[in-house]
Amino acid sequence: MTDAYIVDAVRTPRGIGKIGKGALAHLHPQHLGATVLKALRDRNALDTSKVDDIVWSTSQQRGKQAGDLGRLSALYAGYDIKASGVTLDRYCGGGITSVAFAAGQLMAGFEDVVIAGGTEMMSFHAEADAWEQGTAYAPLGRAKGNYALYDTHPIGHQGVAADAIAAMEGIGRAELDAFGAESQRRAAVALAEGRFDRSVVPVYNDDGSVALNHEEFPRPQTTEEGLAQLKPAFVAIENVPAAPDGTTMRGMIERKYPDLKWEPVHHAGTSSGVVDGSAALLLASEAGLKANGWKARARIVTAVNQGDCPTLMLNAPVPAARKALERAGLTVADIDVWEINEAFAVVTEKAIRDLGLDRAKVNINGGGIALGHPIGATGSMLIGTALDELERIGGRYALITQCAFGGMAPALIIERVEAA
Repeated sequence: MTDAYIVDAVRTPRGIGKIGKGALAHLHPQHLGATVLKALRDRNALDTSKVDDIVWSTSQQRGKQAGDLGRLSALYAGYDIKASGVTLDRYCGGGITSVAFAAGQLMAGFEDVVIAGGTEMMSFHAEADAWEQGTAYAPLGRAKGNYALYDTHPIGHQGVAADAIAAMEGIGRAELDAFGAESQRRAAVALAEGRFDRSVVPVYNDDGSVALNHEEFPRPQTTEEGLAQLKPAFVAIENVPAAPDGTTMRGMIERKYPDLKWEPVHHAGTSSGVVDGSAALLLASEAGLKANGWKARARIVTAVNQGDCPTLMLNAPVPAARKALERAGLTVADIDVWEINEAFAVVTEKAIRDLGLDRAKVNINGGGIALGHPIGATGSMLIGTALDELERIGGRYALITQCAFGGMAPALIIERVEAA
């Protein structure tokens, strides 16, 4: 086996994911994918005929995002037709999985140059939900919960699950609000100091004008006092029927955890932002590095997957992180940078407590609460952010993980090459 190396990582800024409001919402998902693919090509003198494959992540593969978005984005970017592509879906975890799959191909010796990444335009989700009403797809319940496994493994709504977990773990509203405010503060510092500048590339309209060249979602003026005034976001959703027998979202959880009682605590300021965005990483084997004259920035140490309770669905990052550390022969103390996606404040807060993490090493530059969470692209963004941060602080190892719908979490560890 050979090692898999990261040569470069790029991403778009995150745009507000709302049609008529977000700066990227008028563009096609292939346009965002092509933006980061072009950037990798131009920054690395990449002969795209030498790209063996493009592994892409998109969660909502329907409408404009349907089909093989990785391949179509590459063609839109002007890549050589020899550059193949495949698109996968692991819900929120797909952006890590695309990199893991690419690394696996390289480490097995099957390929030498592979690009991995993802695209998600959440501005399109509401449009897609409306488009699908009355179709055969609607009963699967994308918008109202997936009850296909109701009899054995009830799956409800992520926000309701987040509130239930907070009660189960004894994490109160004030603690979650403090976490949300801190995410905004850290993101503001990172933006002011240009910590994302190496990876972020502007998005242009077809006429050459700039569509977006900065993060659109953060609210640096956020305070704990202000967050305390916000109403919980998932009160109404709790009572939405989510199963054929009329069981509600709250009922799904109560059915599995009958003794658990909770009150809604998460709101817009402690939940991940709805945004549009895309990210891509250029990976190569040792042979690929030599053939193209590239210098590696990082090595993929290990990549794992972990399942957990699908009803609570948000708790898999902790066992996934432990599994990754064990496979790599590392400890919590060895990790200099942790990127644990802030799907909801409770997810990262619970991980910090369960793993005994130093808060100063977790989501150092803010996370999904402040910057947004473009589902299928987020994991790839987080890997790039972790790499940039390792280089900024001179660290060696970073661990990246995130929860995914259905009670899953991928986790991946990278090692900065200069520190090896």
